[in-house]
Amino acid sequence: MTEVFENSASFASDLDSKDELQSFRREFSIPQKNGKSVLYFTGNSLGLQPVRARKLVEEELAKWAQYGVDGHFEGGRPWFTYHEHAKKGLSVLVGARESEVVAMNNLTSNLHLMMVSFFRPTKSRFKIIMEAGAFPSDQYAVESQLKFHGLDPEQALIEISPREGEFTLRNKDILQVIEEHGNETALVLMSGIQYYTGQKFNIKAITEMAHQKGAVAGFDLAHAIGNIKMNLHDDQVDFAVWCSYKYLNSGPGGVSGVFVHERHGDNPGLPRFAGWWGHDQDSRFLMQKGFKPMPGADGWQLSNVNILGTAAHLAALNIVLDAGWQKLLDKSRNLTAYLQYLLADLGKTFNDFKVITPEKPDERGCQLSLFFYRNGREVFDFLTENGVVADWREHPLNETSERAGVIRIAPVPLYNTYQDVFQFSRLLKLALEKEHERITE
Repeated sequence: MTEVFENSASFASDLDSKDELQSFRREFSIPQKNGKSVLYFTGNSLGLQPVRARKLVEEELAKWAQYGVDGHFEGGRPWFTYHEHAKKGLSVLVGARESEVVAMNNLTSNLHLMMVSFFRPTKSRFKIIMEAGAFPSDQYAVESQLKFHGLDPEQALIEISPREGEFTLRNKDILQVIEEHGNETALVLMSGIQYYTGQKFNIKAITEMAHQKGAVAGFDLAHAIGNIKMNLHDDQVDFAVWCSYKYLNSGPGGVSGVFVHERHGDNPGLPRFAGWWGHDQDSRFLMQKGFKPMPGADGWQLSNVNILGTAAHLAALNIVLDAGWQKLLDKSRNLTAYLQYLLADLGKTFNDFKVITPEKPDERGCQLSLFFYRNGREVFDFLTENGVVADWREHPLNETSERAGVIRIAPVPLYNTYQDVFQFSRLLKLALEKEHERITE
């Protein structure tokens, strides 16, 4: 870990020369603009394409051409058990046993499936607790589930908001809300990383408090998996869902995944929506009535996994395993710290923006969210024109602010470099200078 940084191109270059993971950048296709590689900082939205993904997808296309339906049982990775090849990588990334994870469906579908099993409201215990400003798909899923059970979201949904003047949630405030509403709460559903602010939530503490109050603890890990270290099994999390197209680099609309703790996965009597692929594998082709779930998370599968999409998923997971998960976490921590340092240095001259992501490394992943009080869109457009691929999010909680919003920057350790981060800071400085000139004209 580097503790003393310098704001110079030579220093950034020196850090890159010492980076033992630098060769993994070549594992990805970097988009080009005007003949130059872009500065790609949207791994929190869509990760880059692994070069080896093409090979694995083409292998399955060739198998399909050669074997047809027999590809389900022929070749090195028969389609019948194809989903099993993702288990090792997923279990490492979320801190679980292989039986507790499975790649299937997409994120929101999986969230609904998990809520069928784990949101079981009663007259006295019917509330769901989640963070205010959660990703819209989660909000829609929760609201529709409440209405499906005949509940009024105004009464049954408890949303935790930051304190006035703050952007992120204090852990003690989250726990206090769970404590306050716990006796009426059926489910605590939080993000692992808050998509807008980049804040990392304390999964272990939230789970412990939920369980103390008799509630289920579930998490949406869309922005957490492949980004931060997690220990879902040891932390006793009940369930989790995620997508694979952000930090997992598995392609647009890539296969999702779920975690179900073994204490639930080994309970065949737990209610669920059943499908053919979740049925006992040994008797699946007997085509008989009477659902008998497979043990573990596999028992929540509905249909056979999308083979071509999962081939890309396997390619990406194998890269993580080759690089070493802990090494990636260490680089991510240092790379993000360097970005934070450069932004703080800029902040000595410009007061247009504020980094709203927590400063402490243990309270964030690699994403830093730059909140602009005004004219942030103009800054973002300048960056885009000059080869920076980032994203802009309007501020959802302050509709009166003129052009207020966030530019999210995620330096991903697999393919971003220290020079990327330095060049971004130089372009941001130039954008701010030009914006100040425009305003004063």
